[in-house]
Amino acid sequence: MTKYNHQTKILIAADCIIFGFDGRQLKLLLVQRALEPEAGKWSLVGGFVQPEESLGQAASRVLHKLTGLSDVYLEELSTFSEPTRDPVERTVSVAYFALIDINKYKQQITTDYHAEWFDLNKFPKLIFDHQEMVEKAKARLRYKAAFHPILFELLPAKFTLPQLQSLYEEVYNIEMDKRNFSRKILSMHLLEKLDEKDKENSKKGAWFYKLNKKKYKANFHSVATIIPNPDIYYS
Repeated sequence: MTKYNHQTKILIAADCIIFGFDGRQLKLLLVQRALEPEAGKWSLVGGFVQPEESLGQAASRVLHKLTGLSDVYLEELSTFSEPTRDPVERTVSVAYFALIDINKYKQQITTDYHAEWFDLNKFPKLIFDHQEMVEKAKARLRYKAAFHPILFELLPAKFTLPQLQSLYEEVYNIEMDKRNFSRKILSMHLLEKLDEKDKENSKKGAWFYKLNKKKYKANFHSVATIIPNPDIYYS
């Protein structure tokens, strides 16, 4: 087959912004870069797309290599293509963001890449344009969380209302009244109360709940009412 002549070859990379929730804080998984330039500095996990791969397959491979996980929420975020974004060679990166439950998967995170979880509101300086990728992923997460049950990907199958409230507060960087939050979320009838309590985090114990996905699909827009002044997050 005839090839395209006189065209510049450009590398394509897949970078993953990996969010995790430990029950109290929303966190970001970073690795220390093994290659020059910027070797040893903090970076998102990423890799070059191989000839036999699609972009999605490359992102899944990168994520699996670091975490050992294959059944993870993974969504394409955006393309980053500034000509000088990589000082070594012209590289276009397609960013993806992933959501995982830290407590469920923390033992599977490999140590080969010096991976470490950081508070999403306090993490070290990142290489290249990775900071921009993280900020864009945070904005997308806030938007999607209002209309889709993606935040539940960060939670265990059964969770408490305090855990759910903490997650919303972390994602939107706000403080919410406990009584109002509980009243609003329960009035939507999206959660099913389980016949057991979490007694590890309080003497009284907090009831466990699970998401009713069928009811959520029928009434998912109601979740937007949880967030005060939602317009500032959807613009």
